[in-house]
Amino acid sequence: MKYMNRRGTLATLAVAASTLLAGHAMAQDTITLRMHQMLPAQATIPSKALLPWAQKVEKESGGKIKVQMYNTMQLGGTPPQLFDQARDGVVDLTWTVLGYTPGRFPKTEVFELPFITTTAEASSRAIQEYAETYAADEFKSVKLIAVHTHGPGLFHTKNPINRLEDLKGMKIRGGSRIINNMLTELGATPVGMPVPAVTEALSKGVLDGTTIPWEVVPAVKVQEIVHNHTTFAGANGLYNSTFAFSMNRAAYDKLPADLKKVIDNNSGIETAAMFGRAMDEGDKVGRGLAEKAGNKIVALDEAETARWRKTAADVETTWVEEVKAKGIDGAKLAAVARALIAKNSK
Repeated sequence: MKYMNRRGTLATLAVAASTLLAGHAMAQDTITLRMHQMLPAQATIPSKALLPWAQKVEKESGGKIKVQMYNTMQLGGTPPQLFDQARDGVVDLTWTVLGYTPGRFPKTEVFELPFITTTAEASSRAIQEYAETYAADEFKSVKLIAVHTHGPGLFHTKNPINRLEDLKGMKIRGGSRIINNMLTELGATPVGMPVPAVTEALSKGVLDGTTIPWEVVPAVKVQEIVHNHTTFAGANGLYNSTFAFSMNRAAYDKLPADLKKVIDNNSGIETAAMFGRAMDEGDKVGRGLAEKAGNKIVALDEAETARWRKTAADVETTWVEEVKAKGIDGAKLAAVARALIAKNSK
C-alpha cells in the first residue's frame, strides 16, 4: 500500500509538474506588447483605432501576441517623449503627435502647412505613401506602423472669429512649430502645448482659444469651455497635425516570422486609413456636441477664406527656405504632398 501510495503521489506530482511546465511554455509563447499614449481611453484614437488595432493583432496572432494599453501617460514621461519611448524600448508601441518634437521630422512637416490637407482618411493615405517613399529616413529608428493626420483644422475660441482681424492678439494654442508659425502670420499669439493641457489652460485664461480638430473636442471638453467655432470654405483645412504609431525596432526584430507577418499585415496604408476614418467619424461626434451645446459655428465664406489663404501663404515660403538649409527640396515635397492628397481625395 505504501508503495502504491508512493507511486500515486509521484504520478500526481508528475502530472502537476507537466501541467506547470506546459503553462510555463504557453506563457513563454505569449508575447506581451506595451502600448503607451497620451489621451484618455474613451478618446477617439484610443477607443476607435488603437484598441481595434490591438484586438485585431491579438486575434490574427492566435493569441500569441497580447497588447497592454496604457493611456494618459500612465507609464510616465510627457507626450513629446513618446516617440523616443518607442525608439529606446521604454515601451513597445507608442502613438504621438510628431509636431511635439519641433524640427525633428522636417520632411513630414509638409502635411502641416496651411490649406494642404482634406479629410483625415484621404490625407492619412497620402501621408503614409509619402512617408514610405520620401521620408522613410525620419522613421528608420523604429518600426513604423502608420502615420496619419486629422481632419480639416479649425478654431475653437471664447470670442467669435468672423474675419481675419478678429484673431489679432488672441492667445491660441498651437500643436506644432508649423501651426505656431501660421498663427503668428495670421496675427494671433501662439502658445505651444500638448492636447492634454488644453482644458486647464482654457479654463484658467491662459488661452483665448485652441487649434484642434472637431475630433478632439469631447476628450478635452472644449465645447463646455468655449462657445465659438470657426470653419473655412472649401475641402482643405486651415492646418493639420501629423501623428505616428510606432513600434520598438528590437521588439519587432525578435518576433518569430509568423508574428512579424501579423504586425506587417497591420501596418501601412490601410492601417493609416483606418486611423483617418476614426478621425473623420470623431469629427462628426465633436461637432455634434458643439451643436447640442448651442455653440456658435461660424462658416467663413470663400472670399474671407481666400484672405486667410493669402496671409498664411508665407508659412509655406518660410518652410521651404528652412528645409533648404537642411538639403531638402521643400517645394518639390509640397508638390508631391498635394498630388498625393488630390489622388486620395477623389
